[in-house]
Parts: sequence; structure tokens; C-alpha cells
Amino acid sequence: MLGGEAVSQNPYEQDLDRNPANYQPLTPLTLLERAAKVFPDHTAIIHGRQRTSYRDFWRRSVKLASALSRHGIGKGDTVSVMLSNTPAMLEAHFGVPMTKAVLHSINTRLDAAVIAFQLDHAESKVVIIDREFSAVMRDALARATVKPLVIDYDDPEYPENAPYPKGERIGSHDYEEFVSSGDEGFSWAMPDDEWDAISLNYTSGTTGNPKGVVYHHRGAALMAYANTIHAHMSQHPVYLWTLPMFHCNGWCFPWTLALTAGTHVCLRWVRAKAMYDAIADHGVTHLCGAPIVMSTLLGASEAEKRTFSQTVIFNTAAAPPPEAVLSAMTEAGFVVNHLYGLTETYGPAVVNEWHMEWNELDSAGQASRKARQGVRYAALEELTVMNPETMQRVPADGTTLGEVMFRGNIVMKGYLKNKKATDEAFAGGWFHSGDLGVLHPDGYIQLKDRSKDIIISGGENISSIEVEDAIYKHAAVAACGVVARADEKWGETPVAFVELKPGANATAEEIIAHCRRLLASFKCPRHVVFTEIPKTSTGKIQKFRLRELAKTL
Repeated sequence: MLGGEAVSQNPYEQDLDRNPANYQPLTPLTLLERAAKVFPDHTAIIHGRQRTSYRDFWRRSVKLASALSRHGIGKGDTVSVMLSNTPAMLEAHFGVPMTKAVLHSINTRLDAAVIAFQLDHAESKVVIIDREFSAVMRDALARATVKPLVIDYDDPEYPENAPYPKGERIGSHDYEEFVSSGDEGFSWAMPDDEWDAISLNYTSGTTGNPKGVVYHHRGAALMAYANTIHAHMSQHPVYLWTLPMFHCNGWCFPWTLALTAGTHVCLRWVRAKAMYDAIADHGVTHLCGAPIVMSTLLGASEAEKRTFSQTVIFNTAAAPPPEAVLSAMTEAGFVVNHLYGLTETYGPAVVNEWHMEWNELDSAGQASRKARQGVRYAALEELTVMNPETMQRVPADGTTLGEVMFRGNIVMKGYLKNKKATDEAFAGGWFHSGDLGVLHPDGYIQLKDRSKDIIISGGENISSIEVEDAIYKHAAVAACGVVARADEKWGETPVAFVELKPGANATAEEIIAHCRRLLASFKCPRHVVFTEIPKTSTGKIQKFRLRELAKTL
């Protein structure tokens, strides 16, 4: 009671309703519109000899949306793209959702059978195909049940000495003609709700059919802001596309660069000379990629390397690079920013925030801090390590193993048409990553392994990541992967697959002896196999293939 009268409502809710003036759904689409209005003449895209201003980037995206709409594309429809890191891929990230449709970016390294599954599962209505991939897409479309509208993208900057030949046209429309048919005055559509789907990305599907991860407009917009902060961007960054845009929508950087009115420098193939030329000629300030991209930069010949005056931030989201690699990158003019995330979290959602006082630590102390994945992005509400059975947080002691879990607005909507997998992923109100890790006293998490990659030997858990870290400290090692091998006595023992640096030599005995100086004896590999390490299109080591190889030893 207050003054003899009952307060029946919260006064902050009385006559203070949502309306178009004070509430709009979050979406990254308005970010490009703003950049085009504020910086119309600023260079948005560099692709070979092409230069596209923000005015024209926006205009072409709207015309793409218009053309798609004229062909009946709208809310709930899927537009699939099989594109390299080209202007067409950037335009699709805006033009497709402007129709309220969903963008499905296909991994360009997939085979026809997997692509056909995705096209059918996504119920694709339109497919835009770079001619580099026309052969595999012709096969995939022949296998698929769906019969989408097929549009050929003929990249005018495709080099004559390309490492891969340009295939024939297989579509009924040409991309440039299709875009030209659109109306730049088209009234593009804001999402009805920020929860509406904006994109579809498929997991690798190493244990059955791939799962379709659905992103929403809200998460995409928030990631645009979060990337700006955690990738250390300011106004007008120059971003080199070494990360495939099909991978988690390029970690949402197509939308991030719109926020910062940055310049996209397209790169069709990751090659050392092309990267150094872009960095030196265009003043690149940021790039992202797996450790293989670092290796490519560091392994470049003197003829391929170029000098540059600016510091370049390299965002990497795989296992923390070895100390020798970090030192070499620093000497080469790069600052490595260590991130972590999954397809289900829009790409990186965790960052190893560095404390200035850690610079005063000795090399071992700094290395231990750099080995951590870190703390949550500002756009993520919660990050922790839990016992997946009890759903209780593990002690923050840096040793108790649990599953890394996420909660927040940059976690996927769920898996398309897969309620069982979605329910399992969100059990207990948290997203279960499948990654095993520990929680340190200061709140930083550190990965120890994927749950399926833990090696159980004689009842003891061995982290494959820990063994790999030790092997990487050998000067001759370029890449390695450690998996379990069945053992009658111990149950499992570690086997190491090692790829040596060009011109380097090492024996299995030397690698094992090296590990014994750094690890407990039971953690050391019993077998070492020298081979080229199989990797995904984004540079991640394919452990499932190594496990298959281990069965043949």
C-alpha cells in the first residue's frame, strides 16, 4: 500500500509500450545502409582490378534482393551459394536476407553427395554457383531432389594462370545479368522479428549427415559489434579475406565490416605471395584464419615476401599456436589474437583477453596464459565449464575436467529439422559444446580436448592437445595430430601423425624422446607416423581421418 492505494502495476510499464519509433529488430542489414549513406565514396570492396564503393555495394545488394524477389523468393526460402571469397559472396550476405530469405553458404571443398544432401535438406530455391565449382555442382544438382533456379557467377577477375580451371556455365541465368535486372529502388524488408533466420551453416558431418546450424538476425548483428571490439577494429579497417566466407559466414565479418565501414580485400585462394602483396599494396590491418595460414605466411620464400609498415592483427581460432610460431609472427609484423568458438556460436565467442601485467611474466608464465582460450565475448551472456551429467560447474582449479558450455544471444537457434539434436545440444538450458576443458581461478577457460578425442590409457585420461603441444615444440614439426590407438594392455595409447617442415628431418625415436622430456611417460606417443596431415578447407586437422588411419597400424 502506498498512500492508501494499491499499486497495481509497475509504473515503468504503464503507457510505455513498444512502437516503431522506439523498437526495431536488430539486424546487420541496416549497418550496410548506414555505411552507404555516411561513406558513399569509401572503398568497400577490392577484388583484383575492381574497386566497389559503399554506394555501389549497397545498390548492388538491393538489386540482388529485388531480382530474387521477382523470382518469388521470400520469407522461409533458402538461397544457396557456392562461391569463393568474391564480391558476389559479400552481396549475397545482404541481398538474400533483404528478401527475408535465408543464406546457405556451401563449403567449397565438399563432394557432390554431401552438397546434394544439403540442397535437399535446406530445400534450396536458388543456387548461385562460381564457375570454378560448376563440375561438382552439376553432379550435386543431378543427385538432388530439389530443382532450384541456377545462376552462374563468372568472376571477371579469374586469373589466366589460375590453379583451378574455370568450368562451363550450368545455370539458366548469369549473375551480372540477374543483378542488373533488379530495381535499385526496391523496398527491401527488415526482418519481422530479430529471431528470424538469416543464415544456414552445416557442420562437418563426420559422424553421419551434417547438421544445419541456423543463425538469426539478432545474433548476426550482435556479432558485428562484438567482432569490432574483440578483433581490435576501429573505423575503416582493411580486412583480407583469408578465412572462407562459407565458414560460419566468415565468422560474421561480412557484417562487421559494414559496421566499421571497412574495406574488404577479396582473396580467392590463400597463397603466400597474394597475401603479402595485398598486405603491402592495400594496407591490410586485419585477417583471420587457422594456423595453416600462419604457416603459409611464415614459410613464404624471400621472393614472395613483402615489407609493410603497419601492424597486422591476425585472429586465429584454432588451438593456440606454438610459442615459436607466435614469436615468428611477431617478428614478421603480426599480432596474433587468440579466439575460440564453434559453428553453433556464430564462430568465435571466446577471446584470450591479454592483461598488460602478464608481459612481466617469464616465458613459461606467458606461455601458460597464451594457452588458454579465454573469457566470453561481450555479446555472450555466460561461459563456463560444467559436469555434463550433474550440470554443476567444475571447481575453478585449472585441473578438474568438464564440458565447455555457452549461454547467450550468439548461440544458434538450433539445428534445422533436427529436434533431437537441438534438444541434446541445449539440455539443461546451456549449449553443450562437446569440448572438454578446465576453469581457471580467474575465470579463463582452457580446452583440453574434444570429448571424443580424450585418450584413456590404463584408466588415465590423456589430452591429445597436451601431447600435440609438446610435439609442436620440436623444431622440425610443421603440423601434427594425436589420436588414440587400441591397445590390448592399456586400452588405448597415443599415436602421433607428424608432418615435417620442408627440408627438415626427424625420426620417430627423436619425436618420442622429445616428448619424454616434456610429458609424463604414459602420455607420450607409442607410435609416430610421418605423413601429410589431412585438413579441412578451413585448415583444421581432420581427427576422424587420423583415427581411421590409426586402426590400420
